[in-house]
Amino acid sequence: LGPGVLLFLPMLYAMIIGAVISLPKLKILSIPEMNISAKCLGLATLMLIAKLGVLMGPNLVKLMQSGLALCFQELGHFIGTILFGLPIALMLGLGRESIGATYSIDREPNIAIIAEKYGLDSPEGRGVMAVYICGTLFGAIWLGFVAGFVASLNIIHPYALAMGAGVGSGSMMAASSGAIAAAVPSMAKDILMYAGASNLLTSIIGVYFALFVSLPVTVFLYNKLSPIIGVSQRKRLEGGK
Repeated sequence: LGPGVLLFLPMLYAMIIGAVISLPKLKILSIPEMNISAKCLGLATLMLIAKLGVLMGPNLVKLMQSGLALCFQELGHFIGTILFGLPIALMLGLGRESIGATYSIDREPNIAIIAEKYGLDSPEGRGVMAVYICGTLFGAIWLGFVAGFVASLNIIHPYALAMGAGVGSGSMMAASSGAIAAAVPSMAKDILMYAGASNLLTSIIGVYFALFVSLPVTVFLYNKLSPIIGVSQRKRLEGGK
């Protein structure tokens, strides 16, 4: 596609086939069989994490040398979801749903934060759950496409892309790091190692970062931007008049 290459990895085909055969109308899989498949997927994810751990062990020196880079990549989640996502959400008409939707990438730990602070039946809860569902359905496919395409352009170092692949989701990390490794096979082991380390760091530090930094900043920016660019806020004000 232009100067880049779109990589179609086995995970893409597996997800499409799984989506088709699980359609209730086709009656190929029953609900109990789907539940068993979900448990098997969890076991497969554990094996993937174990493999990444084995790759990280012999490369601890490399990880220590890139310590600051691994830590600063957490800012990417902050900048991408809040500074870009929040204004767009407000312009599309979201109200306080935009807080839950854009304060993080909205994986399981992030849902727990919103559930504890606002409740899942709140606007913030609806926002976080909407993004979680979209991420579950399309996140791995989207990141696999984007990561492989950007890696093929050779404009960003593969290690930087690998660190960015660790977003705190095992499936998204596997899809994006696999696409990067396929685009740069000579660095495949190091790419998987950096992606695994970044994903682990995001899972641990990301919760505290989201709780004490991302969420308060998102609420602050929402209160400032909503009267200016918030479509739903303007409609409420006009209705009050």
